[in-house]
Amino acid sequence: MSYKNLYYDNELKALKKSGRYRTREVVDNKMLDFASNDYLGLSHNKNIHLSTCNTIIELPINSSKASLLVNGYHQIHKDFEDALCLANGFESGIILGSGFNANIALIDSLVRKGDELFMDEKYHASGVLASQINGIRVRFFKHNDMNELKEFLSISDAKRKIVAVEGIYSMDGDLLKREVFDICEDENTILIVDEAHSSGVIGDNLMGIFDYYNISIKPNHIKMGTLGKAYGSFGAFILASEHIVEYLINRARPIIYATSLSLYDTLLAHNALIYMQQNKLMIKEAIKLRQKIIYEELNIHIDGLIVPVLINDNKKVIDIKNELQRLGYAVGGIRQPTVEKAIIRIIARLGQTPDELRDLCKNLDKII
Repeated sequence: MSYKNLYYDNELKALKKSGRYRTREVVDNKMLDFASNDYLGLSHNKNIHLSTCNTIIELPINSSKASLLVNGYHQIHKDFEDALCLANGFESGIILGSGFNANIALIDSLVRKGDELFMDEKYHASGVLASQINGIRVRFFKHNDMNELKEFLSISDAKRKIVAVEGIYSMDGDLLKREVFDICEDENTILIVDEAHSSGVIGDNLMGIFDYYNISIKPNHIKMGTLGKAYGSFGAFILASEHIVEYLINRARPIIYATSLSLYDTLLAHNALIYMQQNKLMIKEAIKLRQKIIYEELNIHIDGLIVPVLINDNKKVIDIKNELQRLGYAVGGIRQPTVEKAIIRIIARLGQTPDELRDLCKNLDKII
């Protein structure tokens, strides 16, 4: 079927001309995967999958059937929330459909009239979108610039102040600065930490940036994480005080009006959490080895498993990505406006061997 009215033809032509045109590509499972956010390779772990399936098949139902607030909250959901709270030191938690939805839920519901949101300029697009809802008063501070954040907070006359940052930033791969926790405590500020790329990757117990800095959890702390990355599943979680979770259940639209997370995804993530806890020493050693390889081959220091290789040319980055693909490697070719300057984004994931990672680095070095 074809349509005569090409309503957005000029816009698509402009994207192609600028090297910013995107397409979907069906996953080729024969490729060595250095592109996905499956940091620990748990998407390939058949033992976790089979254990999950064996439990689900014994249940009287296969799906969650409804929203959390209308007959859709199951014991599987509660058990996982309780396990996340225990592992991370938070009072209460709630799971939902995706990290994107979690950011919308937090920012749309927490930032009320008279409040002000302070967001790192490199915060995830879902948070930026949420900040544009309902005329939210938002101020962006320079990336990881704690002095500017402190200045903005000090001059704000807002009723409530909310800061939004990431544990590990998704494109640069750099860590959140430790000072933000002290600044938010001094200013009596609510702190949202998006741990999508740090949960399961850093910290003594692999729980993320709170764990990494050994932060004592306070009533103003909110942790958001995704289950579709290190956990090898799908969905997201929000951890906070009982007070804030109670408020979110009553005001956050992505929680109230969406079907609850599937039972399979919830249990799969719970089993992944157990796997992390039982194998944390092995996982941490495997991560350290990959960080060492990246430094030796590309002279890039990474704190997690994200490797940004600066190319600074939208068209060239796709050429490099395609050349690596021809050699059997899947990597990310990330262009503007997602990043300031185009990068090859490598995920040094545990799902591929150290030798495969080293060979990829050598090939990339030859190409660029």
